[in-house]
Amino acid sequence: MSNNTGNQDATTESTAGSEWRMFLFIIILLGPILAVAIVGGYGFFIWMMQLFFWGPPGHG
Repeated sequence: MSNNTGNQDATTESTAGSEWRMFLFIIILLGPILAVAIVGGYGFFIWMMQLFFWGPPGHG
């Protein structure tokens, strides 16, 4: 029988490194971009609803 623990360790290390890179990508880039897009999209939606349907606050 052959022992493949060296190969498994290398695969585990590359997977762990890949997971860390993906985690940092999500935390540093994707999270803030999504937060700005969601808040901006919500604000744009409210603005358009006020423009076309509701009117400005306190207009009534």
